Amino acid sequence: MQYTKNNILNGALIYAIGDSTAALITDEFSWIRLLGMALIGGTVYAFEIPNFYAWLDKRTAYYSETKKWIAKTNWATLYFSPLWIARHMIFILILQGKWMDIHWNILLIAFWSFLFSLPVTYLGNYLIQNKISVKHRFIGSSIFSGIMAVYYALSEVIGF
Repeated sequence: MQYTKNNILNGALIYAIGDSTAALITDEFSWIRLLGMALIGGTVYAFEIPNFYAWLDKRTAYYSETKKWIAKTNWATLYFSPLWIARHMIFILILQGKWMDIHWNILLIAFWSFLFSLPVTYLGNYLIQNKISVKHRFIGSSIFSGIMAVYYALSEVIGF
């Protein structure tokens, strides 16, 4: 099990910082959202993501190098699927007190977000899965998620 003090602390800090930066850009910052995202990053994400990465390493341990990098990149990309994105969006809406904005169309928004960012996220997942040790992979993934949150916020503000 990969649920460690370091992952809890890193998840809480990095997800809170990344999301708060994005929230400041879109003028949606709130202390409740910051604290809530720290709680989610230090619990849900700090538990599930490192354990998924450890499972992925075990699952691909006996693959050839080429097959291993392809499999790990594909699995990681699919893991952060539209369903994962929709759940993250729902967490944010709940933290903002926008319960009435939770609708099925979040899945469509998540699908298009996933599809639009696929070239960047595929490259990011390749680097995270194949160039970073499993011990530091969660930190790398969290930082990448924060960068993507800022990218989405800038895209919204600029109008991409």
